[in-house]
Amino acid sequence: MTSPAFSPAMEIHFISDLHLEPSRPGLTDILLRYLNGTARQAGALYVLGDFFEFWIGDDISIDDNAAVIDALAALADNGTRVYFMHGNRDFLIGADFARRARARLLDDPTVIDLGGARTLLMHGDTLCTDDEAYQRFRAQVRDPDNQRQFLALPAAQRRQIAQTLRGSSRSEQAGKSMDIMDVNGQAVREAMQRHGATRLIHGHTHRPARHRVDLDNRSAERIVLSDWHDERGSVLICNDSGCRFRDLT
Repeated sequence: MTSPAFSPAMEIHFISDLHLEPSRPGLTDILLRYLNGTARQAGALYVLGDFFEFWIGDDISIDDNAAVIDALAALADNGTRVYFMHGNRDFLIGADFARRARARLLDDPTVIDLGGARTLLMHGDTLCTDDEAYQRFRAQVRDPDNQRQFLALPAAQRRQIAQTLRGSSRSEQAGKSMDIMDVNGQAVREAMQRHGATRLIHGHTHRPARHRVDLDNRSAERIVLSDWHDERGSVLICNDSGCRFRDLT
């Protein structure tokens, strides 16, 4: 999917991996200050997945996160376009969320023209091809039939399943090497070449950095967004001067 181009002078913001949940109110406070302040300087805000720690269906999770969703809608009403890409935690976000938040759901991947550079946007989990067990699990939970069956369950049962999966995920990650959970270099190059991109922006790995990528003797860049913490958030701000990280407190 390709998204509209933006004026080179316009600020474009990118965030990911906030993992919002009710037990972390400090994190929500940082986000609300950002949405009501700094974000209003942006022509567009791209959320590249794992905005929420879990999402068990629009019919339940919208009410659980009403303050944040209403703040997104207010940002959009103020003139900042809001784009939302699913992550591995909140892939069940649907059309009702998009309407309530005034957001546009994006395919993963999506290509935009950012300051004249063809830029590939991804959540990043599909690039972690060395983690074969995770990729099998991802295919299972993304299956439309499995999703329909899950969303038909009572709320209490969905919440219990979500908690169980979170616990299992943490246990499995503790037993895996960091290299296995990081992106695969060949997968990165193939994705960028497939989409003709000279820049890739993604999250998921919680390893914020800027990397040079060699594409057939052409220099390209991979920017990894930061995860958020209870005391600090992070936004990537891009304009005609380039891209820079800004900490939020």
